[in-house]
Amino acid sequence: MSNPSRRKLITTGLAATASVSGLAVAARLADEYGLIPPDSGGVYGPGRTLTLAAQRLLTQNSMAREFPRSLISNPPNANGKPPKIAEFQRHLATGFADWRLIVDGMVARPASFSVAELRSYPTRSQITHLACEEGWSFIGEWIGVPLSHVLKVVGVLPQAKFVVYFSVQPGWWDSVDMADALHPQTLVTYGMNGGDLPAGHGGPLRLRVPRQLGYKSVKYITRLTLTDSLKGFGKGMGSGASEAGYSWYSGI
Repeated sequence: MSNPSRRKLITTGLAATASVSGLAVAARLADEYGLIPPDSGGVYGPGRTLTLAAQRLLTQNSMAREFPRSLISNPPNANGKPPKIAEFQRHLATGFADWRLIVDGMVARPASFSVAELRSYPTRSQITHLACEEGWSFIGEWIGVPLSHVLKVVGVLPQAKFVVYFSVQPGWWDSVDMADALHPQTLVTYGMNGGDLPAGHGGPLRLRVPRQLGYKSVKYITRLTLTDSLKGFGKGMGSGASEAGYSWYSGI
């Protein structure tokens, strides 16, 4: 996707077909280049395909805006309380000493990481804006290890196209394609605003995807699975949020 002439050709074609309401034609063009989202079915499917394809082609290497420390929200909106399920409460009581992040699927070296192990890897800190589809938002400092580094440690196989990530909360899961998974701002976060990531904000581990709406940044993650297809997960729409009616790709 790095060839400028090919990118120009595709984007021109997408724009042209969209301008004459030819969304089905745009969808076929996107399919040719592997830019079809898993929730592309139904009446909104062509529009979702056009959105993903256009953003991937036009903003492939873009960065989410980062802010000065003076603009950090006080207090940041936690949007909910930590889960009451017994498994999470047990970990909370022990300071998450036994919390593990399992990475499996299409990787050369499946692994299980403790929070301490993840903290030993290269750290990135970024002050970015988390925007919720419900209308609220806040700016916070997120501290963690780039997901790309974790994937480098386990050795992603060439055929892998998606990272599926799961929360300790039943039914909470999502996925991103490799473009977002390998983006330098996509983090496995364990810290916030200079301290540990609070449980209300997803601690001990939260996947932070700053180039998409807040629901893609799933809290309390316990597992990452690399795969070449999302058809075997849930209803095949790429996330629990998609199954509830939200878009799988929600770029901002």
